[in-house]
Amino acid sequence: MAASMGEAGAAASDLQGPASAAPDMESPPIQYSLILEHLIGDKRAVKELSPGIMGGLPVPMKSDEQKMIERGMESCAFKAVLACVGGFVLGGAFGVFTAGIDTNVGFDPKDPLRTPSAREVLKDMGQRGMSYAKNFAVIGAMFSCTECVIESHRGVSDWKNAVYSGCVTGGAIGFRAGLKAGVLGCGGFAAFSAAIEYYLRTLKRDPDPRGTCREF
Repeated sequence: MAASMGEAGAAASDLQGPASAAPDMESPPIQYSLILEHLIGDKRAVKELSPGIMGGLPVPMKSDEQKMIERGMESCAFKAVLACVGGFVLGGAFGVFTAGIDTNVGFDPKDPLRTPSAREVLKDMGQRGMSYAKNFAVIGAMFSCTECVIESHRGVSDWKNAVYSGCVTGGAIGFRAGLKAGVLGCGGFAAFSAAIEYYLRTLKRDPDPRGTCREF
């Protein structure tokens, strides 16, 4: 009888052993930082936001007329014409502005003591504006066309295209006054184009160098 009770007690202790030892075993703590990294951190999976996957409307196929218009707008001839028109407008405005602040506009060199009339002043302002407009139009068309041809030949769109185009444009304009003027024009236009291209690319890459939003 005693032996049977001892065996029953041993069996009961064996059954209660794992259950009593379970609370002593500590489970590893949950690392919320790892979960946040997979949800909103660097390890978050980036989903493709294309219209097909997001269930958006399908993009219609372009017609032949639309493709032809796009090719025409991307051609060197169209870019040259656009730059020519823009240079003409900008040059005319710049010429009129410089004539407006020039105190010698309208004066006759043969009779500097005579006060010019309003008609003579407006005539000189128009002539200077037209002269600046023509020069700016020619420079703009030459620069844009040369840059487009160089970019198409190289197959790369970088700052070197503007430098090469500036050198060709400045050299061609200055060469009319001699070889030395052509070399100086090439170097001057190339340096100016490099500076403008560097400024535009830097501004496009980092609009606010401080990286903060300014409050007014």
